[in-house]
Amino acid sequence: MDKLVHAIAAEGTVRVLAATTTGIVSEAVRRHQTSPTVSAALGRMLTGTLLLGATLKDFDRLTVKVEGDGPVGAITAEATKDGTVRGYVKNAVAELPMKENGKFDVAGIVGSGTFYVIREAGYDIGFRPEPYIGSVPIVSGEIAEDFAYYLANSEQIPSAVMLGVLLSSTEPFVTAAGGVMIQMMPGANEHIITMIEDTIRHAPHVTEMIREGASPADLAEMALGIIDFEVLEEREVSFACNCSFEKAVAMVAGLGREEVEAILAEEKQAVMTCGFCNETYLLDENDLKKILNEFS
Repeated sequence: MDKLVHAIAAEGTVRVLAATTTGIVSEAVRRHQTSPTVSAALGRMLTGTLLLGATLKDFDRLTVKVEGDGPVGAITAEATKDGTVRGYVKNAVAELPMKENGKFDVAGIVGSGTFYVIREAGYDIGFRPEPYIGSVPIVSGEIAEDFAYYLANSEQIPSAVMLGVLLSSTEPFVTAAGGVMIQMMPGANEHIITMIEDTIRHAPHVTEMIREGASPADLAEMALGIIDFEVLEEREVSFACNCSFEKAVAMVAGLGREEVEAILAEEKQAVMTCGFCNETYLLDENDLKKILNEFS
């Protein structure tokens, strides 16, 4: 089971978020049938969004999107305070050759463009004021650096972000996935910041640790080195979507009587597929007739 920890260090001036997301990324890859490089990019995006989403208030929603000129087109992920995340890509089968160092060319698959963060307050209870939308240029396309650049430049939170996805050529294709996000809060000591930067510079890759059984707390300890920390919260996290058959029915009904009548006459059914999770909902002839009866 994937887990996330929220911790603080240095008398509350350093916030640490760490998660193992192997199951989450595996589920996303299974649902969207992504190519290896897109799997790595989507997995990093889901993990980063989940980590940032852990700072949300109850009932809020966070959406992160990269829109680049690379083959994948765009990657979108959405997280909630309760530890769920979902996401999708525009072109799931896009692919590029491996880089000379044997790594996936995530930067190449993403390309140049814009990194967006959308925060919606009270979304889950119907209280929906204008969302906050922040954006910065994509600085690397490697995803982790783009999260850090956004936090530093749009929200003025100096941050270090490590995200990773380790894949294999056989099932289960996702061997390990996870990440760490360290945020320097107001009052953070420069000496502490230098220590953390040096520790991260020499740290092992997060996926290697996860493959060997590391927990989110282990990842936090790895990133902080000798700096003590306090875990405020540990929770299970998962890939989850809020789509449903009822929402599919509502979407078809929203087309209007004439359009539903045309679908019933011509197709006898309606098929709705959720972009976020690729779940398909079939509305048969009886379902369409029920919708029409509601117009009466």
